[in-house]
Amino acid sequence: MSQIKNQLNSYNADKLQVLEGLEAVRMRPGMYIGTTSSRGLHHLLWEIVDNGIDEALAGYATEVQVTLYKDGSASVWDNGRGVPVDEHPQLHISGIELIYTRLHAGGKFGDENYAYSGGLHGVGASVVNALSKWMVVDSFRDWTHCQMRFETTWDEKEKKWRAGKPVGGLQRLGNTRKRGTLVRFLPDDTIFTEDHRFNSETVSHRLRELAYLNKGLKIVFEDERAKDEDKRHMEFCYAGGIGDYVKYLNQNKNPLHDDPILLEGKKDDIICSVAIQYTDAYTESVFSYVNNIPTGEGGTHEVGFFSAMTKALNDYARKIGALKDKDAPLDGRDFREGLTAVLTVMVKNPQFEGQTKGRLGNSEVRPAVEKIITDRLAEFLENLKNGDLAQKIVEKAIKAAKVREAARKAKEMIRRRNSLEATPLVGKLSACTGRKAVENELFIVEGDSAGGSAKQGRDRHFQAILPLRGKPLNAEKKRLDQVLDNEEFRSLITALGTNIDEDFDISSLKYHKVIILSDADQDGAHIRAILLTFFYRYMRELIAQGHVYIGMPPLYLVKRPGGVQEYAYDDKALRKLTEGKKNYTIQRYKGLGEMNPEQLWETTMDPANRRLMRVTLEDAAREEEIITVLMGDKVEPRREYIISHAEFNKADTFEQHAQISNS
Repeated sequence: MSQIKNQLNSYNADKLQVLEGLEAVRMRPGMYIGTTSSRGLHHLLWEIVDNGIDEALAGYATEVQVTLYKDGSASVWDNGRGVPVDEHPQLHISGIELIYTRLHAGGKFGDENYAYSGGLHGVGASVVNALSKWMVVDSFRDWTHCQMRFETTWDEKEKKWRAGKPVGGLQRLGNTRKRGTLVRFLPDDTIFTEDHRFNSETVSHRLRELAYLNKGLKIVFEDERAKDEDKRHMEFCYAGGIGDYVKYLNQNKNPLHDDPILLEGKKDDIICSVAIQYTDAYTESVFSYVNNIPTGEGGTHEVGFFSAMTKALNDYARKIGALKDKDAPLDGRDFREGLTAVLTVMVKNPQFEGQTKGRLGNSEVRPAVEKIITDRLAEFLENLKNGDLAQKIVEKAIKAAKVREAARKAKEMIRRRNSLEATPLVGKLSACTGRKAVENELFIVEGDSAGGSAKQGRDRHFQAILPLRGKPLNAEKKRLDQVLDNEEFRSLITALGTNIDEDFDISSLKYHKVIILSDADQDGAHIRAILLTFFYRYMRELIAQGHVYIGMPPLYLVKRPGGVQEYAYDDKALRKLTEGKKNYTIQRYKGLGEMNPEQLWETTMDPANRRLMRVTLEDAAREEEIITVLMGDKVEPRREYIISHAEFNKADTFEQHAQISNS
C-alpha cells in the first residue's frame, strides 16, 4: 500500500508531457495513419493525392500526376489553384507553412473552398510532413513560383525529433505561367521500418480507381524505378466514369448485357451515382465510395441502395405478373445475385464508423440515396426499350430464390449437426481440449500424411487439426447449395461453428486462429486459393477480423557436422545459412508429409518459432479482380497472371495483401 501511495503522491503536474507541433504525430503515428506497415506508408501518398483530387472535385484541376523516384521519395502534382503563399493575418506565417506544419489547419473545414472532400480534413498534409525525412512544396500561383522545404532532424541536446521544420523560409523562384501544386516527400525509414518503399502495383491500382471515380480527370503515373517501359509511364482517364469501372471489373466475367445501367441524382446536398451490370456469377460484388474514399464495410448509403433496388424490382415483378398477389416478395439478395455495382456518393460532412473506419454512418444519407435510386430505377424499368433486360433480371432473381431456399435447408442441417456436440466430424477433426475460443487454433491440413504428423506434433490443449481428404470445390464457380453439398466444406463449417453466408455468426467461432497449412507447391497453392475463395465469399468477416492465417513451413533443412540442423524458409534464407560454409547437406521438403511430428511442431506449429501470414482485406475491388482472374471461368487471364506473378515457394496471390506475423 505504501508503494501505491508513493506513486500517487509523485503524480504531479510536472509529470504531464506536452507535445508541441508535429511531435505527437511521430510519437503516435498509428493514431493518424492507422499503422506504420506498408498500408500506412501508402496512406501518406493517398493524403497528398487526395488534395489534388479535391482540387478537381472543386472544379479547379483537370490533371493529377504521381511520380515515384529511385531514392524512395514520391511527388504529387495537380494543376489546380496552388497553395496560398500570402501571410496568415493572425499567425503571421505563409499559407504553405501553415498547411504543412500545423495540425487542423487548411481550407476544408467550411464549404467555401471545398464542398466535398476526402482525406483527414486539415490533418493529412502536416501528418505527411511529420512522418517524412524531408518535404518540398512548390506552389505555382498568381504567375509566381514559390517553394518551401521542410526537414525532420534529431535534436541531440533536447534528445528529441524536430519534425517537419521549415528550412530557409519561403523562396520566390521567379515568374511562371504554370499553375498548381507540387509536393515531393521522402518517408522516414525510422518510422516505416517494415517497408519504406512504395509498391508500384498498389499505387497504379489506386490511381486507376480514382480516375474511374472522377469522370474525365486525367491521372498520370510515373515510376522512375521500373525496368519495364510499360510500367514506367501510365495514364488513366475515363469518359464513362463508374460505368467504365464496372466494365473493367467484369472484364473476366460473362456479363448478361453490354452497357451498365447508370442511375444518378441529387437530393438536398447529397449526390448519388451507381453503375450496375449483371453477370452469370452466383455472388454479388458491390463496391461503394464516399467522396472517393472506399467504404468496404458499407454504411447508410449501401443500405439505401439495397432497399431501393429491392422495392423497385419487386414492384416491377408484380406489375409484369412474374410475382402473383399471393407470392411473398423476393429477397434483396435474390435480385443481387450476379450483380456487379459501383456506388458513389458525395457528402459534405461524412462520418465514418467501423473497425477500419470503412462504414458511412450519416443517417441522412440513407433516405436520400433510397429516393434517388427508387425514382431512377423505376424510370429505367418502365422504359420499353429496357423491357428484355428487366425481364431477364426478374427471371434470374426468381431462380436465385429457389436456390436460396435449397441452401437454407442445407444450412439448417449443418446447424443441427453443430448442436450435437458429441457427434460432429468423428474420426476426422482432432479437437483440442481447451474451451477458450480466443486461445484455440484450427489447422486445416492438406492430406492424411501431413494431418497425421500434425495430430501427433501439436499441443492438444489449444490446437485442433482438420485434414482435407480431397480438394474442395471452387466456390467461385458453384452455387451456394452446391458448396454445401461438398463434404470438405461441410466439415469445415461444422468445425468452425459459425454457419455461413447471411447466417454467419462470428460470435460462435470456436477457433480464433484458422490456419491453412498446405504444401509449398502448385497443389498446395491451389488448395490455399480454394479455401481463401470460400472464406472470402461466404465467411468474409472471418478474414476482415483477422482470424485467417497461412502457415509458412520451411522449404529446406540444412545439416552440418556435429548434428547441427537449421531450417530455411525461402531461398534467400538458404543462401544466408550456407554462404561461406562447407560440409553441409540440404534437404528440400517437397511436402509437409516429409516432416516427422517433432519437425512439424518445431518449424510450423510452435508459437515460439513458427511464421504465420495473416490474411487481410484492404482493397475490395482489387481482391475481387484477383479472385475473378484466378478462380473464374476464363483461362487466358489466369494464365497471364500466373506467368507474371506466381512464385509457389512464397505466399500466393491472395496473400499479397497479408502481413507477416510471428505469432
